[in-house]
Amino acid sequence: MTPTYRITRAAYLESLNDFREFIKGHCANAPGINVEILYDVQLAVDEACMNIISHGYRDLDPGSIILDLEFDPDKLTVCLTDFGHSFEPSNAPIADADAPIDELELGGFGLFFIQQSMDKMDYRVTEDGNTMILTKYLRKSVGG
Repeated sequence: MTPTYRITRAAYLESLNDFREFIKGHCANAPGINVEILYDVQLAVDEACMNIISHGYRDLDPGSIILDLEFDPDKLTVCLTDFGHSFEPSNAPIADADAPIDELELGGFGLFFIQQSMDKMDYRVTEDGNTMILTKYLRKSVGG
């Protein structure tokens, strides 16, 4: 059976540190997870949670964010579930990281950072909430 760990916090900026520490605590001694992988996962979760807080719960009372960590010998999967507004990732504008610095707009880099730091991103909207599934492969030969 694949070990899965869960934390639920209110959708507030103050909760980001709890998520970071939760990930760090469970990944610290996990096989195949090095400092770079840990940083990538924490960055992606930070960005995804910021989007949930800023956009998902916009004009709503802040709800909760559920983070599930699932360990597999070949990959680490993070599922983030919220109950705010949904979005279609393929319709969201992606910031142009190659644009000159004076032409960059504030914001818009969240999905870019998620896609750069994780190997796979899926998004589902169901009656049980909005779920972003982030996958980081632990062995180069698997999935990428």
